[in-house]
Amino acid sequence: MIDQIKELFLKYIAIDTQSDSNSTSFPSTEKQKDFSKRLVDELKAMGITNAGMDEYGYVMASIASNTTKNIPSVGFIAHVDTAPDADGACKNPQIITNYQGNDIILDASKNVSLSVKDFPELLKYKGQTIICTDGTTLLGADDKAGIAEIMTAIKYIMQHPEIEHGKICIGFTPDEEIGRGVDYFDVKKFNADYAYTLDGGEIGELEYENFNAAEAKIFIQGRNIHPGYAKDKMINSQLIAMELNAMLPAGQKPEFTTGYEGFFLLIATSGSVEETSLQYIIRDHDKEKFEQKKMLILNICEFLNKKYGANTVQCTLKDQYYNMRQKIEDVMFVVDIAKKAMLKAGVTPLIVPIRGGTDGARLSYMGLPCPNIFAGGHNFHGKHEFVVLESMQKATEVIINIVKEFAAFEKS
Repeated sequence: MIDQIKELFLKYIAIDTQSDSNSTSFPSTEKQKDFSKRLVDELKAMGITNAGMDEYGYVMASIASNTTKNIPSVGFIAHVDTAPDADGACKNPQIITNYQGNDIILDASKNVSLSVKDFPELLKYKGQTIICTDGTTLLGADDKAGIAEIMTAIKYIMQHPEIEHGKICIGFTPDEEIGRGVDYFDVKKFNADYAYTLDGGEIGELEYENFNAAEAKIFIQGRNIHPGYAKDKMINSQLIAMELNAMLPAGQKPEFTTGYEGFFLLIATSGSVEETSLQYIIRDHDKEKFEQKKMLILNICEFLNKKYGANTVQCTLKDQYYNMRQKIEDVMFVVDIAKKAMLKAGVTPLIVPIRGGTDGARLSYMGLPCPNIFAGGHNFHGKHEFVVLESMQKATEVIINIVKEFAAFEKS
């Protein structure tokens, strides 16, 4: 099994499926659909003849129940796109077998490495196989590790008809990394009672809480005047932007927060004296604190407008997704099933809040309760990304065990 996981993963990460937040099409890049077509072909080659891709790039397939029991249908979902933060085609991955706890040089020419000092979690994986980048691209474990795990588990189930199971649904989504992953996902067509995303990090992670998320786009209108004659006339929009940013809580940034602590993140800026644009993301697990953060940024903009003139600062706030806990708490047995599946695979469940979001968060609000399970990767969205092959094998075993656990659970 582990060789198959490795083979699929290396094949998948070499294919560029980067999404594009500036695109207005769906999916945001055509190359995601090209990759998804390959997944459909692979599913059909396993004998899953109903596999298909719709106009939006969603791949859906299912395996019929092989029992007369009234078993809930369960789905497994992963996303095909990689983050826009860096090149998404990892054509030269490094495979470190029997890792010995040393620093891993990624790109010697640029002095880029996976150092134990900066990434002490490496030491957990002594003696195991680490797959990482050459320091020039993403690895793509987010979320091609999840795809490889689902595909391997599904093939195993197809090859072992003696495993009793209800209906099993498979889904692969585009554009998760830019927050649009389930914009057109047809929950009714997918037709699962419950589902799990394979989009988590280190081995054991089991998540049913995620951030509430919003985006703030801010435009600042300045006034440019020849600097020699600017006294009492110039309004430098860049300085107003700096003033605005300085009014946000200094400690509420990603680099200073952990666990359930929320943050503001300035993700993009562009500007001149005449006009400046800022883009923030706002995150918090607690709904009340989330609303307070949004109100704070609106109040800051209002203050600056009073100081510099009406409409100097314009802010557009948009909610992106919400904490799935509110929806999962009513069906906590799906979390309990995942716990049992992990323990049977020899994995200790690590229940932690997601410091981000998944397709499962939005799907839970669309009527499909969908916790998140580890896929085995670390340091997503950058050239320091790596995945542990043995963790991927365990994730695959967990999928198979979840199917078996659901077979023992009949609908009331």
